Amino acid sequence: MDRQIKPAALVLGLCALFAGNSALAHGGMATDAHDADAQVVKEQKDWGIAGDRDQVDRTIEIRMNDQMRFTPDKLQVKVGETIRFVHRNDGQMLHEFVLGTKPELDKHAALMVKFPGMQHDEPYMAHVAPSKNGEIIWTFNQAGEFDFACLIAGHYQAGMVGEISVVGDAEADSMPIVAREPSASPTDSSTRAARAQPREGDTL
Repeated sequence: MDRQIKPAALVLGLCALFAGNSALAHGGMATDAHDADAQVVKEQKDWGIAGDRDQVDRTIEIRMNDQMRFTPDKLQVKVGETIRFVHRNDGQMLHEFVLGTKPELDKHAALMVKFPGMQHDEPYMAHVAPSKNGEIIWTFNQAGEFDFACLIAGHYQAGMVGEISVVGDAEADSMPIVAREPSASPTDSSTRAARAQPREGDTL
């Protein structure tokens, strides 16, 4: 009798163990970052492909907080750049960084609302526990306007999103990341023109 019970108990115990590990898959980065030694499956996406650590061109730090914001939330990279993103969760709850197009992120966010416990882990995602760090390495091999977001139910809907512009060399040189000075409005121009016109009685 004992011999029949012990194997059954062992099987139940293993099932519980695997279930526990699977439950962490969505929180995925309950560890600090993707395992550097883990083999990453490379799949071309509209927004690029998983990059190699030895090909990194530069590192960009992204901070996350419980006000549902990324800092910075607007980035510009050049076509062909491999970026190492380092994510720092300054909040007290789990946050994510997921790259994609807006339609893809919208669709995924809707699924997360419907199935909050849904498991997902891809090379273009980082799940970062409170006060921990995450990391992904991504090669932007296609130009375009892309997005990043936290897809945890409620976070995306609260505006936890950002934008990435992937541009060619010439465009990158002419469009720095820093915000440009606002151009003069038509009202400002017309006001200056009116001031420049001599008024009746003025001496030229």
